[in-house]
Amino acid sequence: MKFFLSILLIALLSYIGGIYFPWWIIAVVGFIIILLLPQRPSAAFLSGFIAVFLLWAVLAARINTANGGILAGRIGLLLGIGKSPVTLALITGVIGGLVTGLAALSAAYLRPAAKIYLTS
Repeated sequence: MKFFLSILLIALLSYIGGIYFPWWIIAVVGFIIILLLPQRPSAAFLSGFIAVFLLWAVLAARINTANGGILAGRIGLLLGIGKSPVTLALITGVIGGLVTGLAALSAAYLRPAAKIYLTS
């Protein structure tokens, strides 16, 4: 249950934070959510990765359809992947997912270390 709740909270707060703050707010959100909802490191990484991967892939696909694929075609040619908006959306999702997943993983490893530090 915590796994799905953390995915939902990370995606929702990353979307809202992305409106008002720079793109890297996704890392801060993933870190804080996993500190508040502790999970095993593997589950923490996966929840952060899945939440932002899906969020950014959907947003990239939505932006692509809104501008008729012009931007994705130009960026795809620049990156050497051709005019494939699906590939570009997947790459975008993987980058965001890795950033948030690693931030969530850091929080999962920090929590036990902070507990040992505070109790000694």
